[in-house]
Amino acid sequence: MEPEKFKLADLIDGIVIPLILVILIFVLAVYVNPTGQYHVLGEANVIAVILTQGFAQMIVLGVPLILGLLWNKWAGGAAGFIMGGMYYVASAGQYNGLYSSMGVTAYNFFGDISMLFYLVNAVIIGYMAGALSKGSTNFKRMLGASLTAAITTAIIQAFMNYNVALEPGRMMAQNSWATDPLMAVVINFVPSIALGIIVPILAKVMTWYGIQPMRHYAS
Repeated sequence: MEPEKFKLADLIDGIVIPLILVILIFVLAVYVNPTGQYHVLGEANVIAVILTQGFAQMIVLGVPLILGLLWNKWAGGAAGFIMGGMYYVASAGQYNGLYSSMGVTAYNFFGDISMLFYLVNAVIIGYMAGALSKGSTNFKRMLGASLTAAITTAIIQAFMNYNVALEPGRMMAQNSWATDPLMAVVINFVPSIALGIIVPILAKVMTWYGIQPMRHYAS
């Protein structure tokens, strides 16, 4: 079957949208990221933190979450293992390199249990969403499953950061809760709540257009 003739819409889909995405990521990484080369919002700006670190975690958790809703709990859990594993390795490597560059070699972030829980929570969020929704395309059920999984993993991660992280991360988390509890709540839970609302909306729209994998109702 011969493909459709080239249209202006193809140009927008194939070039314009990807370039907009590239520019957006560049701006977030360089100008918004608190550690970016030309950051303009300040190192302690909560908006900058949510738009960068929070956004990155939303992507890592969002992929298994949407697969758990649209496919099943096993697909969500497996995607979480892959996404969370990559994020764990990248984050631990970044902090090891950062502290080593400052001459501090006492910490090995690959052994930081709170870092490892980025992997664990990515598995949990996909599995839990799939187990609670059971392949249902009812928006209220997807929303409930998504919010439950997202908030649960946010609580687990906040607990791990506060209690069992290596000293630098643990002290940062404890100081945050002690000095500005409201800001700590925003940083720890707002991205997860937003994720729990946005993903089922995307999932529902995808079902309208038939953009979903074949479901396997495994027990």
